[in-house]
Amino acid sequence: MRVAIVTESFLPQVNGVTGSVLKVCEHLLSEGHRVLVVAPGPGPSRHELPGGASVPVVRVASAPLLGYAEQRLAVPGPRLAQALRGFRPDVVHLAAPAVLGAQAATLAQRTGVPAVAVYQTDLPGYARRYGWRGASEAVWRWLRRVHEMAARTLAPSRPVCAELVGRGFPDVSRWPRGVDVERFHPQFRDDALRARVAPRGELVVGYVGRLAREKELDLLKSVHALPGVRLVVAGDGPQRAHLQRVLPRAEFLGMVHGRELSHVFASLDVFVHTGRHETFCQTAQEALASGVPVVAPAAGGLLDIVDPGVNGTFFTPGDARGLADVVAGLSQDPGARRELAGRARASVAGRDWASVGRDLVENYRAVVPA
Repeated sequence: MRVAIVTESFLPQVNGVTGSVLKVCEHLLSEGHRVLVVAPGPGPSRHELPGGASVPVVRVASAPLLGYAEQRLAVPGPRLAQALRGFRPDVVHLAAPAVLGAQAATLAQRTGVPAVAVYQTDLPGYARRYGWRGASEAVWRWLRRVHEMAARTLAPSRPVCAELVGRGFPDVSRWPRGVDVERFHPQFRDDALRARVAPRGELVVGYVGRLAREKELDLLKSVHALPGVRLVVAGDGPQRAHLQRVLPRAEFLGMVHGRELSHVFASLDVFVHTGRHETFCQTAQEALASGVPVVAPAAGGLLDIVDPGVNGTFFTPGDARGLADVVAGLSQDPGARRELAGRARASVAGRDWASVGRDLVENYRAVVPA
């Protein structure tokens, strides 16, 4: 098939949407499909993938998001229509459609090309979190209109599917995210890294991801204060300077990629995620594949990933004291922590990207006319 992937985010921006789009490209090309990516600029017009394959990228005009300059929003214009007309796709894949995705959904509907819309970002939740009064319901109405133009909506977790159905989104199916179980593996545990960040043998508790307000990272202050705990933060974003002020003893690693990221995950004793607005949470799944138990808020897509008492545990969303109590309990009970760690990797068995990619192609085939 000829698949046009229209995404609200792509390299050089690094986030969950970009990561899943890259994995989708890899799978489609490996199976012999043709792929075109359309994304906000600036950025290169071709991306090299592992194994020597590459995908063309059409860049459209964009502007920085107010209050978050690192995130760019597409500016609607003629370039998207020109790209789709020249590529002649069999299906249009809308990755986290909002602005550029809305334009693509409209064009696909007008030309009779089926679109599959992947709901991936909790924009209404972000609107509430950032204090845009009254905006949350308006965002929901807008997203429903966009998804109504698609032949199928794919959501990453059961809680998100249920919410979308409850809000009137049509034809919703679950499509989870895969995890690279070779790249994320307990074998990458790095004793030298652990000795550097926790020279006194402290419990190494880590967060990996964007450093932005919607992630509720101020909750980490309660973990940072625990005796015998060393907090490690990997990632970057607009809140980094603030977090470095309020978490002065934490180890900030900045952006890490490739094998270094594998070592960071596998070298943790506990992975903590703080934000309640995750539609899935890929980093939690990568921690589990690395043999690391996960502590997370009981909300959103994390409900599909964390199995309390099996591979991790929950705390009440927004409850800093509750988060600290859970981490302190794991610190004081190494036996329980080892049991969770021992079951973590098995809990993501069968979630490889090849299986997830095959499911995606089946969703394409279901909406493409025979």
